Amino acid sequence: MTMHRTTRIKITELNPHLMCVLCGGYFIDATTIIECLHSFCKMCIVRYLETSKYCPICDVQVHKTKPLLNIRSDKTLQDIVYKLVPGLFKNEMKRRRDFYAEHPSVDAANGSNEDRGEVADEDKRIITDDEIISLSIEFFDHRAQQQGCTEERQKEEVNNKRYLQCPAAMTVMHLRKFLRSKMDIPPTYQIEVMYEDEPLKDYYTLMDIAYIYTWRRNGPLPLKYRVRPSCKKMKITHPQEGLNNANRSESDSASDKACSPAGVPSTSSPLPSPSTLVQPSQPHFTHISSPINGTTMTSPNRQFNFSKVRKSALNGSSTSSG
Repeated sequence: MTMHRTTRIKITELNPHLMCVLCGGYFIDATTIIECLHSFCKMCIVRYLETSKYCPICDVQVHKTKPLLNIRSDKTLQDIVYKLVPGLFKNEMKRRRDFYAEHPSVDAANGSNEDRGEVADEDKRIITDDEIISLSIEFFDHRAQQQGCTEERQKEEVNNKRYLQCPAAMTVMHLRKFLRSKMDIPPTYQIEVMYEDEPLKDYYTLMDIAYIYTWRRNGPLPLKYRVRPSCKKMKITHPQEGLNNANRSESDSASDKACSPAGVPSTSSPLPSPSTLVQPSQPHFTHISSPINGTTMTSPNRQFNFSKVRKSALNGSSTSSG
């Protein structure tokens, strides 16, 4: 089973897809040629097509007579650029406001609020790393959700909610550590931070959560958490492995007999060796050291004195030789 590993990349690695080849800057009012799907800044491509009818990248003819008819505004690409490049949207809005303030004679009545620079970050849903985000955190009760919400439970949920103000760059891992230290949760339990009923990754930032789940800023960012015991894997020895260990011990004893001196005769007694124990039919758990059901597997009355067996064998061999 292959695990999908998430890696973070630098914004400079995405620059070839976010920058205009005509001006060398990030896209502003991104505009795409419908013939080849290459994108540029609106001002850059309009000026370029005044003197040429071909794409500046692939040299495809945009239009025979009126190339401006075959270009379209790309709002999706522009939103991606604004969200990926920190501070770009705020600086562009400020630049436009300053321009119209310095040139009051320019008529901007026909333009949109964004054209005049009168759009705030909240209206555009652009979040910066240093922005403070309000969030609410509460315990996730799975049984209460299945049974439905009543007025009493709604009041309890409101009372159990806690409200925080955190920077947008804070990760879910930081929030988990905060909850563990605030509520004194032992390390034997794990904490999961959730949005609705979906667990969140540790590397998610609050800005990522707001973008992924389309937070509308109409209230605090609603988060939940739950506490579960940590699951540790237990090492289990199967009965077949126990039989293999017994076979290994018998082979080891046989090799010891083969390497014994020639003067000492071999004792081929049908009695079991004291080092060999009878394997139980139940699986043996290596982590359980106490006897099963309070009884031991071998009784002291069934222990054999190996020295007496060996001495009788020696006596028997001596009498038969005589």
